[in-house]
Amino acid sequence: MEKEYFCHESAIIDDGARIGKGTKVWHFCHIMAKSILGENCNLGQNVFIADEVILGNNVKVQNNVSIYSGVICEDDVFLGPSMVFTNIKNPRSAVVRKGAYAKTLVKKGASIGANATIVCGNDIGRFSFIAAGSVVTKKVPDYALMIGCPAKLAGWMSEYGHRLAFNDKGEALCPESGEKYIFKNNQLEKLT
Repeated sequence: MEKEYFCHESAIIDDGARIGKGTKVWHFCHIMAKSILGENCNLGQNVFIADEVILGNNVKVQNNVSIYSGVICEDDVFLGPSMVFTNIKNPRSAVVRKGAYAKTLVKKGASIGANATIVCGNDIGRFSFIAAGSVVTKKVPDYALMIGCPAKLAGWMSEYGHRLAFNDKGEALCPESGEKYIFKNNQLEKLT
């Protein structure tokens, strides 16, 4: 049976890995046996996917990203070049903690910029935007723009990736899609 995904000849895919239709695996990637990749994902050069990692559909992983056990990315997630996930909060070379990996959930539509670091155990909200070089040390709300080290809330983003400007009623329009958002009860909501 012909595979329904593309794999560059230099990539290594361990037997048992599940890879969805239309996914592309580029140069020097390694995908371990107990991982699951959805449809239409794209893994850039030198990407490592550990056992028990789950990627939803249409996940874009840029060059030099390692995704360790305990990480789940929902649909439409973007992982920028050389961004980092951790999976142990207190690593020591001489102490084996493989049974203590902390989980990290990256929710639908989130974008994580180049060279950002996500400390394990901190979920990343839907359509949030982690700026390049930021270090996430706590849970990120939906639609949040997080900047700095440690990352702090700096604003709110639309689903199209634009920083939102609010009027005096707490409403904002995405300049690209025209979708309307409202900030109330200390959270951002998209109006339908």
